[in-house]
Amino acid sequence: MNGTSEGPAPAADLARSAVTDSDTSLAPRAPCAGSAAYRSAFTAAPLAMAVVDAEGLVVSANDTLGTLLGTDPDALAGRAAADLVDLASDTGTWQAYREVLSGRRARLRCTRRLKGADGHSLWAQVTVEPLAEAEGAPGLLLSVADISARRELQARLRHLQMHDPVTRLPNRALFFERLTAALEADSYEHGGTGRIGVCYLDLDGFKAVNDTLGHRVGDRLLAAVAERLTRCAEEAAHARSGAPLVARLGGDEFALLVEDSTGTDQLADLAESVLAALEAPFEVADRRLSVTASVGVVERHTAGTTPTALMQAADTTLYWAKADGRARWTLFDPERNATRMTRQALAATLRPAIDRGEFALEYQPLVGMEDGRVRGVEALIRWNHPQFGVLAPNRFIALAEEDGSIVPLGRWILRTACRQARSWQLAHPDEPPIFVSVNVAVRQVWDSDLVADVAATLEETGLAPELLQLELTESAVMGSAGRPLQALKALSDMGVHIAIDDFGTGYSNLAYLSRLPVSVLKLDGAFVRGFQYDGGGAPVGGAGTAAGADGPAASPADEVIVEAMVQLAHRLGLTVTAECVETSDQASRLRRIGCDTGQGWLYSRPVAPDRISALLGSAGPGAAGVQAGVGKP
Repeated sequence: MNGTSEGPAPAADLARSAVTDSDTSLAPRAPCAGSAAYRSAFTAAPLAMAVVDAEGLVVSANDTLGTLLGTDPDALAGRAAADLVDLASDTGTWQAYREVLSGRRARLRCTRRLKGADGHSLWAQVTVEPLAEAEGAPGLLLSVADISARRELQARLRHLQMHDPVTRLPNRALFFERLTAALEADSYEHGGTGRIGVCYLDLDGFKAVNDTLGHRVGDRLLAAVAERLTRCAEEAAHARSGAPLVARLGGDEFALLVEDSTGTDQLADLAESVLAALEAPFEVADRRLSVTASVGVVERHTAGTTPTALMQAADTTLYWAKADGRARWTLFDPERNATRMTRQALAATLRPAIDRGEFALEYQPLVGMEDGRVRGVEALIRWNHPQFGVLAPNRFIALAEEDGSIVPLGRWILRTACRQARSWQLAHPDEPPIFVSVNVAVRQVWDSDLVADVAATLEETGLAPELLQLELTESAVMGSAGRPLQALKALSDMGVHIAIDDFGTGYSNLAYLSRLPVSVLKLDGAFVRGFQYDGGGAPVGGAGTAAGADGPAASPADEVIVEAMVQLAHRLGLTVTAECVETSDQASRLRRIGCDTGQGWLYSRPVAPDRISALLGSAGPGAAGVQAGVGKP
């Protein structure tokens, strides 16, 4: 080993020898015992090669390159190398090649589609790199490697990677690749419509097929659905953009992507055709299976749209279609989506808002029908939201029940209301104490120890149990059994009053009234609104109520029903509160049929605690509440 390497000579060395032997204009022939051997190796090398001069002309080419291009290698001498391997077809490659020729770039490597000797196209990897100078004359080595087999393998692997094995449709990865490309600016700045649409569909009840018939049958059903969707897309092919792309995004979810859409009508027609295509039963594994789909449809401008935003809208709209009854398509509605986003924002901040003290209570008087004095108040929660302003309970209570935050929120309401009731009692020792009525959700009974919470609150605040009333809706109380019923009985035994809120709109099973520990019925306001009629049966206006606008039309029958319920309640030892009392005429009729207390804007809207303090010790709001400025806001 004398510092020289053994083995095959590098391609550049072979080419260098070829330069020396073939063209004395590039370099004078130098005496070299091995030059003929190098020349022979260059000529017979399995890699297609050519030596190129500084002007880009072929000096010599080996037999392999001649065979690849279907010509005599000697005939290639003097031809432009760039023309042989298509280096001038794009600006970037041509510029890089010129830089290699001039010595400003070390090497160029690119992939080209060439026409082979047999007339068929082939994929080639072209490399151009400088040769070491021989006696001061520069040269380039051009090598061409046939990579068609490798490209074919890569294409097959990509197809497997980008297609679903069950349906053979494009999968989620390929769908998002196409969607991303369609939303790029270059794709719609040159003659496109600048719009895009998606039909996102989910098979209704498909899980039952897998669960009862097995995944093998389920997969065959998915493949059959894919065939119909593909046929549907082909029939809906647009002259400009062709057929929509049909993809399986996973499970039983499919999507149809419409590039260069012409508007919502096109997407609506496509959704209709999809539903129609799935109507006919499927013959799968000797079984006759029927399947429907819910489709979310989104169509919009591509400008300013991202793949994530588009598919979020599609997913939301699909959820709407499911919620609206399934087997239908639903178009994305920005206004409905804004409501959903607001709902999500509220849900996300509900629990922290309790800790931040963003909630407050207002109180609406419950007035004795006979003397007009305040007998009690109902605590009504308000959310002072930093972004959305003051929110009424109908905006967030359902959310609190869904995520369980109603439990800590309910504890806060109970504690705050009892503390305030005790404060009023201490501030007006000469007046009969008023009770406070607090709404309780069913989930508070199930997810917390309501009895323990009430007992602890009463002990902490010093409020007597008989001054606390808990309101539950009729649907929650009727049919109560097990733990809820036990809790209600324990609270009643403690001295706390239990009231059924909105009575008359739920189960209305009167038999339960004799078995439940209920002491108060609160008649739903729909009955009181029905009192809006004159002696001849004609509706009359009052306090902003219009017959048929906010509930059932005015009817004398409502008064008969209310009177019967009041008499029944009194026979069972219950008191009755009428909600939504808005006119003095309603109050007079309710008083005549024996209703005990009334609540509504005739007396007062929900107000801050200090306004209730002003009413205590007076004659009460009576019918003068409106004139006193505490009527409707």
